[in-house]
Amino acid sequence: MTDRTPGTRAVRVASWAVPVGVTALAALTRFTGLGGPDELIFDETYYVKDAWTLWQLGYEGTWGGDQNAAFEAGERTGFSEEGSFVAHPPLGKWIIGLGMALAGSDPFGWRAATAAVGTLLVALVYIVARRMTGSVALAGVAGTLMAIDPLAVSMSRVALLDTQLSFLVLLAFWFSLLDRRRTVAAIHAGTARDPVAGPVIWRRPWIIAAGLTLGLASAVKWSGLYALAVLGITIVIADAIDRRRAGVDRWAESAIGRQGPASFLLLVPPALVTYLVSWTGWLVTSGGYDRQSAANPFVALWNYHEGVFAYHRSVTSGHTYASPALEWIPMLNPTLMYREAGEGGSVGLMAALPNPLLWWVGMIALAALAVRIVLAALGRARVTGSECLVGAGILATYAPWLLLPGRTMFTFYAVTALPFVILAVVLTAQRIARTPAPTLLADPSLDEVRAEQERVRGIGAVRRTAVRVTICLIAAVGIFFLPFGTGWLEPDALYRAHLWLPSWFL
Repeated sequence: MTDRTPGTRAVRVASWAVPVGVTALAALTRFTGLGGPDELIFDETYYVKDAWTLWQLGYEGTWGGDQNAAFEAGERTGFSEEGSFVAHPPLGKWIIGLGMALAGSDPFGWRAATAAVGTLLVALVYIVARRMTGSVALAGVAGTLMAIDPLAVSMSRVALLDTQLSFLVLLAFWFSLLDRRRTVAAIHAGTARDPVAGPVIWRRPWIIAAGLTLGLASAVKWSGLYALAVLGITIVIADAIDRRRAGVDRWAESAIGRQGPASFLLLVPPALVTYLVSWTGWLVTSGGYDRQSAANPFVALWNYHEGVFAYHRSVTSGHTYASPALEWIPMLNPTLMYREAGEGGSVGLMAALPNPLLWWVGMIALAALAVRIVLAALGRARVTGSECLVGAGILATYAPWLLLPGRTMFTFYAVTALPFVILAVVLTAQRIARTPAPTLLADPSLDEVRAEQERVRGIGAVRRTAVRVTICLIAAVGIFFLPFGTGWLEPDALYRAHLWLPSWFL
């Protein structure tokens, strides 16, 4: 019999109304006024024109001189068939080009695909948060914070590559999360047959899906390879923990030496396949950069990659908005992508600046999570699989940049870490909001039991109130900073009220 109680109906309605509402909010903040400014912004000067030639030639052609003004005016013929050296793989530009193919080659069209991916990213944040927390409300909070975050909004309204990268990395981590339940059950079933070594599990379709997705992520930017490496290590560690819990005698050797090679084959070759497929246009044509460096097209592709790798090692030049990874934590020098002076002293800008309160609270949540993971490794605390996956996500999207202190980098790279920061916030909020377990003396009286229950209920109420107030404040600050994501003009006094740090856009 179907439960038709009002409470159950409300939960069912909320389970579809909340994600629909969050996704609609994301679309509103990303597509409204997307055609302005009607010029190439920041690195759009590279990616949009490369996307256009990809769709015309199958590879990135060479544009002569300064073609921006002509391109903005609708002139699309200022390129030659000579292959151009580009620093990033082609998939992100194919996606930008798809937007132009479907929506036109005007500013709206060249940003449309990125805005669509940014909208889907918000929906995905909701889906992952729902899976991790089991709560429609907390998942709605996560999705809403992503929908109105100025960093996420600005990176969805400019035709760059990092929003596509962020979506694909989070999607792969979600696939690995879906793998967990089936794999844990298979480990327990296999351990009953072989308690010494445990089973080797080949039927893990979600790991294959994660590999395919991370190949696509690496085909947008090579930093997707960091996520591939981190997720692979995380899968092996999770398998080891699950085998120990299932009672496998040689659980470490089993996870590393038996299941490890199988997991590698399920994850890495699919990634290589999708990565190579993204280069199809370059491989099947003859005019791409370095295409003629060898008769074998795959050898020629390897030569091209050697040149790109050498380029990335040499990116150490200064830049006004260069910001090493350590500076991302306080957000000392966020990237300014566009600035406009309006009438009456009004100012509009688009910047790679996240909601500062969300970001700084997220840094605290991540620090607390790191401490709990270390304590759990020492047997002095417990963490959930979801919390460990969030930690792995931060390792994949932020920690690698700490290893490259001499490389020129920018705060807009942090958009790939932003979903994991938000997930850390909602998981921490869920942990804090729980009512603590009562503490009772041996053989307590009924009055003592009631008093202790009342005490813990009071503590739980205070915690939940603190969480709700904090979330409301974070959301309010996100709305306040939304003009930095959209480029809306605002009075000079209001603009200056946003400059919380002296290094922000003075």
